Amino acid sequence: MSLKLGLNDGKIELTGCIRNVGYEEKEDRAATTDPAAEKRDSTAVTCIPDAADYTQIKPYAGMPKEVLLLYSRRARYRVPREVLFWLTLACTLALVALTVTVIALSPRCLSWWQVSPVYHVYLRSFRDSDGDGVGDLKGVHEKLDYFQYLNIKSVWISPFFKSPMKDLGYDVEDFRAIDPLFGTMEDFDELLAEMHSRGLKLIIDFIPNHTSDRHSWFNLSQTGDERYKDYYMWADCNASATRPNNWVSVFGESSWTYDAVRGQCYLHQFLKEQPDLNFRNPQVHNEMMDVMRFWLGKGVDGFRMDEVQHLLEAAHLRDEPQVDPDKPPESVMSYWDLHHDYTTSQLGLHDLLREWRAEMDVYSREPGRYRFMVTESYDRQEVDKTMMYYGTPLVKESDFPFNFYLLDLPQNISGSWVQYLVHRWMDNMPKGQWPNWLVGNHDQPRIASTASYKYTRVINMLLLTLPGTPNTYYGEEIGMENINITESQIQDPAGKYNASASRDPERSPMQWSAEMNAGFSEQTNRTWLPVHPGYTSINVEAQKADEGSHLAQYRFLSGLRKSALSLNRGWFCDVHADADVFSYLRELDGLGRAFLVVLNFGGRSAATDLSSVAELPERLKVLMSTDRESDGKVFKKSHIPTASGEGLVLEYSTHTRFNPNHPGQCYVSEKACYLEAFDILYTC
Repeated sequence: MSLKLGLNDGKIELTGCIRNVGYEEKEDRAATTDPAAEKRDSTAVTCIPDAADYTQIKPYAGMPKEVLLLYSRRARYRVPREVLFWLTLACTLALVALTVTVIALSPRCLSWWQVSPVYHVYLRSFRDSDGDGVGDLKGVHEKLDYFQYLNIKSVWISPFFKSPMKDLGYDVEDFRAIDPLFGTMEDFDELLAEMHSRGLKLIIDFIPNHTSDRHSWFNLSQTGDERYKDYYMWADCNASATRPNNWVSVFGESSWTYDAVRGQCYLHQFLKEQPDLNFRNPQVHNEMMDVMRFWLGKGVDGFRMDEVQHLLEAAHLRDEPQVDPDKPPESVMSYWDLHHDYTTSQLGLHDLLREWRAEMDVYSREPGRYRFMVTESYDRQEVDKTMMYYGTPLVKESDFPFNFYLLDLPQNISGSWVQYLVHRWMDNMPKGQWPNWLVGNHDQPRIASTASYKYTRVINMLLLTLPGTPNTYYGEEIGMENINITESQIQDPAGKYNASASRDPERSPMQWSAEMNAGFSEQTNRTWLPVHPGYTSINVEAQKADEGSHLAQYRFLSGLRKSALSLNRGWFCDVHADADVFSYLRELDGLGRAFLVVLNFGGRSAATDLSSVAELPERLKVLMSTDRESDGKVFKKSHIPTASGEGLVLEYSTHTRFNPNHPGQCYVSEKACYLEAFDILYTC
């Protein structure tokens, strides 16, 4: 049986016939003359030709494979198919190559500790949730919205560990417990979980140098327990001669205290209730490593390493040299009387820090969970010692050591002095490292009091427009000032030794509103320190309602720093400094948007002439001024006026860059360029 395909009025018809050779032969012989039979016989023997004969049929849906193969082999079908295949393959390979290239050329993404200011919460003074007059963990939890309002991502909270509070929490009795004054471990866990759910990061204090004298380790060391006897620094002495050497405590008087239980003296570089741990004992190092693991395991995002320069002391215990050699040795009782050659920055210190950094890196392997480390070390004029905390090109230590040099700003308020302090850090910092800036903390007087309240806006503008990470001590964003403390109100142990050295004035309760206790505590008439009397006008609630307030300007600048590439990772170029004004550029190669910052730290109005800066356009527009009357104004670069204490951020558009021709005046942590056509950054 055969099949026949035919076209009939544009339709396809399928018919069949039977070939019967015997029948055909009979018909041939008979030569019938019947026309109908002849027609029938003709139909019966007309069958489907071979596939090669299908020249008159076009491809159609549902065609058999023989027909499909017939047409698919024709050039007009085969060539486009092959072209599409190779074109698709080429596009895929090009896309993969482009992706690999972009990844290879892309600069490292900024980490969470680089993209926003670090906000320092002094826990006792931030927010009291339970009415006892002391701030606590639940109080911080209540104010998480405030951090987001300020565009803050990183929050550092002062110690909350179980403590007798002789040094207000820096004398730790149990490193793994929360002091009831601040809440419970459940409060901490809830706070941390909520912060992470909001994209906030938590930095806590790590206090390795000493413990409380009530810590179980010290109690066991006192009694000579075999395991713990060398956990602390002990030296032979007796009740009548309690000074193995002339070492002096940071708080004054001898660093040694006689312990009648053990019959020896123990070292304390701070209070006598804070005995120094002996880090030359490997077991002590392991104990503190376990403490670190405990909090990393809970999920904290970083540590501020407290007073690290004191971690090791010289084993020989020799007298330290006197600053004044002629002073009678028995009268040496002040920390400033000695050169601390044997009690700070000893050999082996950086080995300890590198081991801690390596352990933190183990916990940083999870994507998006980098663990941050910052070190605190007051090295005064020895800036080279401070820079060592960055580590080396081969071995990393802290992400940055705290930059305390702007604390000297009040000594000489001027544009040239600020320039000097900025360059003191930038010129000494190892290449490619990340800077940071602060003007206050819980140990330093508030900048609004020491530098004058009128400079607080321009100082905040400085911090938020310099390259690197700004550090903001709570209340600086609204211009909080020191409080006056009477002798009977002193809480700080340093102030009890010397009233003029008290750190209480900068630790007053946060000023949230004009309500009772400045909104810090709503359930008591007494707070642990007095509230500043100016809280009725200087508070968060009032400044939220004022578009020209310190708070509004801080929020605008922190948001600008977050969104503007030239501010968060661009070049810093110093272009001018005089007795009044300090001015610099922030620019990024390839990006048309750049900023000029003009800050007047002088005592008078000034007009800055930058006509010599050829890379600047002739006219620049004020994006923001600390004096709102200047907002939106356009100034010629040859005449940029500022009042005393005024700061300007001027925006301009140009692709002519200052940094290529002035490398000695410019700095960038990691060079990157912007490709405007594709809106991407690349390493250049």
